[in-house]
Amino acid sequence: MRTSRTSKETAKVLQALSPPARRQTRSSSHAGLFRGFAYDGNVIGTETITKEDDSSSLSSMDTVDIEDILEPPAKKRKTRASTAVKGSTSLRIPEKKIANPVKSEATPQKARRKPARKIKSEDGSFTVEPPSNWETMYSIVKKMRESNPTAPVDTMGCAELYWRASSPRDRRFQTLIALMLSSQTKDTVTAVAMQRLHTELGDGDAPVVKQETEIGSGVASQPDKDSTLNLENILAVSPERLNSLIGTVGFHNNKTKYIKKTAEIIRDQYNSDIPPTPAELMKLPGVGPKMAYLCMSAAWGKHEGIGVDVHVHRITNLWGWHKTKTPEETRMSLESWLPKDKWHEINKLLVGLGQTVCLPVGKRCGDCDLAGTKLCKSEIKGMAPKNGPRVLPLKEETTVKIKVEGD
Repeated sequence: MRTSRTSKETAKVLQALSPPARRQTRSSSHAGLFRGFAYDGNVIGTETITKEDDSSSLSSMDTVDIEDILEPPAKKRKTRASTAVKGSTSLRIPEKKIANPVKSEATPQKARRKPARKIKSEDGSFTVEPPSNWETMYSIVKKMRESNPTAPVDTMGCAELYWRASSPRDRRFQTLIALMLSSQTKDTVTAVAMQRLHTELGDGDAPVVKQETEIGSGVASQPDKDSTLNLENILAVSPERLNSLIGTVGFHNNKTKYIKKTAEIIRDQYNSDIPPTPAELMKLPGVGPKMAYLCMSAAWGKHEGIGVDVHVHRITNLWGWHKTKTPEETRMSLESWLPKDKWHEINKLLVGLGQTVCLPVGKRCGDCDLAGTKLCKSEIKGMAPKNGPRVLPLKEETTVKIKVEGD
């Protein structure tokens, strides 16, 4: 078979370029070495290194032993070592990326708001742990209310409706009557009814008031004239007349019966003065725990319990202080941990808040100083404050004028 000239010359070139046998062995040894260092993500293989490799170029590497190249098992997650061959480009072993690296320190979790709860001590007794951040919330609301006392309860609450010129005994009786009238009735309506009792409950033939009387800030005080609201006049007035005087308050028919019966009990059992204890006050018709404890604070100056009405019950549950279903449950819960020096003021504090900002319908969270503090559990996020002052005066606070014509 004839071979072309071109084929012969090509064969000579290939033969000249081919390395000697020893060179081929060392090349294959290098290939085996590099295959041995191929990174498979977990283990670096070394099975291809044989005794023939002792005279290979591996002896010229900086590392003394093969285990100096390999990483100890305990350090697999750290950056793997890289090796370099003299006179050649360094060989780098790629690092395996960890999807979720372990942090050296655990990120502290945000503390959850906790309501009041019972804790059992070693001796078997129970103590109540107050709700979290309650002191901060209380102080913020108290400061806000003191800076703008424009709620009806601030000027026309039951504790403000007694007649300033009356005797201490009559003032206590007037406070009790105001509390009995206030049930299911706005403070402004109660104030008007009390004003009529103060001025029109006496003898119908005698003139009582011959000029306009303003009650924009509580019941007007007339040092030269006593109130007609006292135990004797309540006992003497007819039920029909009394019912007409308090006809603007809620459930006035029942309240007329309660007031008449209460007057008789006070006369017969308590020497014509109101009972001096909450338990005895609650025996009176129409008087519950809220009225009894408020009366003890306002009339007797004794703070023996918390007067919890719908505002106190609603707002403390909105704040997450407890989970109660009735005002009486709320009272017992608050009294278990709230300091006693706050038992009297918390009613006026939260009633005023409920009348101006934290309304039962249409809450004005933007006008509350708790907004943005993450303290109020029921805050409506993103509600902007209203234009004007933080707490706007209500319509009920306009001055009420009563003109009673004499004979």
